[in-house]
Amino acid sequence: MNSKIKKITKDFSYTVIANLLSIIISTVLILIVPRFVNVVEYGYWQLYLFYVSYISYMSFGITDGALLRYGGQEYKVIPKKIFVSQFWLLIILNIIIYSLIIYFYSILVTDTNKELIIFLTCMGGLLIVPRSLITFILQATGRIKEYSKILIIEKVVYFILVILLLLFGMHSFLNLVFADLIGKLVSIVYSILIARELVIGKFETFRISFNETIINMKVGSKVLFANLSSMFIIGIVRFGIEYRWGVETFGKVSLTLSICNMLLLFLNGVSVVLFPTLRKMSINKLPILYNSIRSFMTIPILGLLIIIYPLREFLLIWLTEYEDSINYMIILFPMCIYESITIMLINTYLKTLRKEKAMLIINLITVLISLIITIINIFVLSNFNLAILSILLLLIFRSIVGEVYLTKVMNIKIRKDFIYELILTTIFIIANCYLDKYFGIIIYIIFYLMYLIIKRSDLKKLLTYIKFRGQ
Repeated sequence: MNSKIKKITKDFSYTVIANLLSIIISTVLILIVPRFVNVVEYGYWQLYLFYVSYISYMSFGITDGALLRYGGQEYKVIPKKIFVSQFWLLIILNIIIYSLIIYFYSILVTDTNKELIIFLTCMGGLLIVPRSLITFILQATGRIKEYSKILIIEKVVYFILVILLLLFGMHSFLNLVFADLIGKLVSIVYSILIARELVIGKFETFRISFNETIINMKVGSKVLFANLSSMFIIGIVRFGIEYRWGVETFGKVSLTLSICNMLLLFLNGVSVVLFPTLRKMSINKLPILYNSIRSFMTIPILGLLIIIYPLREFLLIWLTEYEDSINYMIILFPMCIYESITIMLINTYLKTLRKEKAMLIINLITVLISLIITIINIFVLSNFNLAILSILLLLIFRSIVGEVYLTKVMNIKIRKDFIYELILTTIFIIANCYLDKYFGIIIYIIFYLMYLIIKRSDLKKLLTYIKFRGQ
């Protein structure tokens, strides 16, 4: 048992380092790049990052299926010939798909910058998708150290190149995109070197490879579409903002979302370690662990909303051209609460319990609501503030619906927590939008302290756990 705890702790530490480094790099880039790059160039760069986040899902469920089917197994026993076949199949399929995307987009779009972004996005997809098969297998088999190194290498190379470009006055969005592509190229080369058995070697027979691929696609497609639909929840609103208000406004909104996503990067890394660990646990223990993790996470995050006050003041001084986007933080920053619950708890537990279909349905319902709201807003109301607010409301809806379903499956009750979090979120937004900023701080802190008093028993357990782990 001690060896298992050691392994989990060691894996967690590697993931923490990788994600802490990602947070630091993202923070520096968020603060530095807008300072040197004009708003339009920054908008195109964010548009590339936006597109590439979607193009990476062109795995057809193969990689997600492999993660689910082989999660918890040892690396040495997995059928490597099958993965060699699937790795090269992904490359061939993606070349075909991306060629069609580039062709049709060149016909439909007149903006040469957007056309170039689509081409470079597809080039990025050719690096990301095959690499994801390797990283998912490493994650599934508990090789978290190697998995973390791949992430670190990509981020470090990308970061160094961006800083050098800015220092030499090369501020075009194209240079920033090339830096990203080089980082991805170096990381895939490294991933092939450390897991060459998954890339170089004999192919499995066609019949076995075909059957395995179909099985992986069937299993993984639910998770793939669930994750993709999850991205579309905010993505549809962002598409609408870019269509209605242009690339410049899109870039400003993206800056705010990037700041919010810094915290989510860390939480996503925790879920990477949590998934294979939960898969090995008895189903009976999962509900008990759920409550502990939830308290461990939500109490500090609700308190972290307070940092928005000094952060906003600093950003207003540092990034004077982005005053509008910095003010959006008041509405969007609470999304960290609900997205962290969704990423770290709901999605991880649903995958562990093999409830991928439920995860997909919840996301699809939220996507449909997002589409309806965005169409009405873009073509009828044309209300930018509603577009921003809808991002938070959609994430709150998705989180609550997902958690209600999950708690019913596990037969646990946390309804009061929903209410407390909604009250604090509402107070945070109203106090900061309609009151003097200093008075708003005091109001939120008072209500947060009241929340801590109500949750004092959970807080005591949390502090006891931290003290115990520190000894």
